[in-house]
Amino acid sequence: MSAAHAHAHAASTGRGSIRIILAVLIPVVLATVVGMAALWPDSDKLPDPLPVTDPNATILHAEIVGVDPVEDAVITIRVTGIPNEARARLTANGDPIPEVGDEATVHLPYEEVAAGVKVGAQIRVVYLPYAIGVDDGSGEDASPYIFMDYERSAPILALAILYAVLVFLVARWRGVSAFVGLLLSVGVLGYFTIPALLAGGPPMPIALVSAVAIMFVSLYVAHGVSVRTSTALLGTIAGLSLTTGIAMWATNAAQLSGMTSEEAISLPLYVPNLDLRGLVMCGIVLAGLGVLNDVTVTQASAVWEMRELAPHASRLTIMRGALRVGRDHIASTVYTIVFAYLGASLPLFMLILMQQQAIGTALTSGAVAEEVVRTLVSSIGLVLAIPITTAIAAAMAPGARDDGTPGEIERGRHAPTAEETGSQAPSRFPRHAIHDAAVSADYLDEPEEASPSPGSSDDSDSSGPSSPSPAS
Repeated sequence: MSAAHAHAHAASTGRGSIRIILAVLIPVVLATVVGMAALWPDSDKLPDPLPVTDPNATILHAEIVGVDPVEDAVITIRVTGIPNEARARLTANGDPIPEVGDEATVHLPYEEVAAGVKVGAQIRVVYLPYAIGVDDGSGEDASPYIFMDYERSAPILALAILYAVLVFLVARWRGVSAFVGLLLSVGVLGYFTIPALLAGGPPMPIALVSAVAIMFVSLYVAHGVSVRTSTALLGTIAGLSLTTGIAMWATNAAQLSGMTSEEAISLPLYVPNLDLRGLVMCGIVLAGLGVLNDVTVTQASAVWEMRELAPHASRLTIMRGALRVGRDHIASTVYTIVFAYLGASLPLFMLILMQQQAIGTALTSGAVAEEVVRTLVSSIGLVLAIPITTAIAAAMAPGARDDGTPGEIERGRHAPTAEETGSQAPSRFPRHAIHDAAVSADYLDEPEEASPSPGSSDDSDSSGPSSPSPAS
């Protein structure tokens, strides 16, 4: 086959794949846009904002400058900053405005004292101007300041900058694109998903529309518009659909109420028409997005890379090789999901062990059962997405070229070289293609086939005489 013929074959295959992908993705895009428009939250249905503090109070920045030697819960603070918003509110209300450098005493909660108090730590305090001059019950004036929290902006910002720099150094502009996709995805959650849930919209349609929109944005922005990325997107959508269906069944079958935390219990007080069980389903779907995206992109990339290494291999051979990569990914992903939850819920599991409950009872009760179901459903979805994505990618990737000796390349073995045959290697079977196919043998070889021993011929047959070597 000529080079022009091979190029035309690849172009034809690419056009066919693009037509198939567009035929599937265009209806999905239209359905997502229509669904987002139909579910877009009505501002009149949104609950009233909840103030963080007393409407007459303001939040100031301060520093711990001393700890009471007798009573650890009493600290001395120095005001280090007054935000412009706080200054404007105090001025509008006619309240006294503290000065930077003012010192006062503040009582710390017991849990903060137990964690340790460090002089020089930056904190945030609530300033109550109406408490100035009020008797605290002991004959002394009450402090107008209340401890709110530690100021963590600086270390968190430092970690974020370090992470961004490392991503850029390793992934270069692909990493920058991933950050842009992440910001757009967070925008979908902040401007559509959460407001739609607060407005009392149906959780499952909101979750599915949000998930598909996030995947469209994040995948194409991070990885570019290509057949490979579209293949990963198709696998992701298939995995999302399966995850959504399983989540609906599991949540109802396990009788998950969603009222397993203080936040979940208090939400209905402010959002009366909120469906907490539906919120659990929505959380399960959204929780699996990151890992699902990871495995589908990996599988699509594995198929395309194997096709580059073995251009003569059949689609079935490429699919089998990519599935072996997928099995390795499944094994590592299972650990990732489980240990991520164990690490985040370590205090809960410590309490469970102290209560000496049976393991079956502990895993099927309360908040633990909700997280177990979430983990299992997400894991099932990503495991199913791997063969689906691999099959789609094998079908959408360029087909096998018919120049050369496909049988040898399919098995990842090299054809005889010029030194072995005593003749010049044919120009239609370049040596670099032979080497690249041999490199991919680990994943393309059939597991039941034994690797040829050194010095033996690939075409040897135990039932017949051995072929003479070129030397003989």
